[in-house]
Amino acid sequence: MTGSGSAARGLRVVVLGATGNVGSSLVRALSADATVESVLGLARREPADWPVAKTTWATVDIGVGDRAEQQLTEHFRGADAVVHLAWLIQPTHDPARTWRTNVQGTAHVLRAVAAARVPALVYASSVGAYSPGPKHTPVDETWPTHGWPQAAYSREKAYVERLLDIFERDNTDTRVVRMRPGFIFKPESAAQQRRIFARPLLPNRLLRSGAVPMVPDVPGMRFQVLHSKDAAEAYRLAVTLPVQGAFNLAAEPSVDAAMLARLLGTRAVRMPRPVLRAAVAAGWHSHLTPASPHLFDLLMRVPLLDCARAAGELGWSPRHGAELTLDSFLDGMRRGAGMETPPLAPRLPHGRLDEFATGVGSRP
Repeated sequence: MTGSGSAARGLRVVVLGATGNVGSSLVRALSADATVESVLGLARREPADWPVAKTTWATVDIGVGDRAEQQLTEHFRGADAVVHLAWLIQPTHDPARTWRTNVQGTAHVLRAVAAARVPALVYASSVGAYSPGPKHTPVDETWPTHGWPQAAYSREKAYVERLLDIFERDNTDTRVVRMRPGFIFKPESAAQQRRIFARPLLPNRLLRSGAVPMVPDVPGMRFQVLHSKDAAEAYRLAVTLPVQGAFNLAAEPSVDAAMLARLLGTRAVRMPRPVLRAAVAAGWHSHLTPASPHLFDLLMRVPLLDCARAAGELGWSPRHGAELTLDSFLDGMRRGAGMETPPLAPRLPHGRLDEFATGVGSRP
């Protein structure tokens, strides 16, 4: 289900958050698809020197109110599909800021999609939208999406699911797809994810094999990951195929302390959950690390995902296993890998002084 002229001219796709971890992979995947005529990449900051075939760029901040909605509507006119990947994880010390971008910004996106009469919307939800669930039996897409209310990331993902419920009810001509992936990595996202989740003083060499004395083995610490390129392929399929609804995305096997210890060349040591949480909380409250204890709580509670629907309806399966994905990501961390887009830049203009200038979790 695409625009009236799409069969003759090829698809016109708009990607919000096109310069980030998944967005950069998706832009490349779409540009290589023969059924796609053009890609418009939208981001708060354009890449200075990252040319991609069929792709043009424009800047927009989805969280700035009526002006953003007007800009988005103009950008969406004539598009066959909009892919909404834009999301702020930081600043965890300023949840009002992330709410404005993630929730109110998504409301602007939805109103613009409706105003421009875009035939398809593909939205980046998350395993974090799900209510706490089992760590032994994977859940399918019917599992409740009420999130974990103490974590801003989870609250916002769950709230947006409700916005999408209303949007689908009121806009039956728009095909809506909700992707719910596990945690997404690629080597080129290493510098960005260190800035988002780790502390500025974390030396990359600490991640070399054998340098970490141990990995904490906390009861319930089991989660799933996915390579950014595999996530992008699922999004590409959702754009080009007449599917709708929610799709879980994850690679096998699930990640636990034993796998992390093996990848880091160290050992897993049993540790009570309150001890590790207290350490995370101390680092966050003292602004030594940007990752909040509420994100740790969410990690302990997210369910494992059953991805049978993506395999059956999208014909999708990940090419990168979980262990290979994490191994390549850790190698990227050691090398300080990145890309020539603003979010993925391997080095900020003033190095780690720029990271301290964000208040380590107080500003984006």
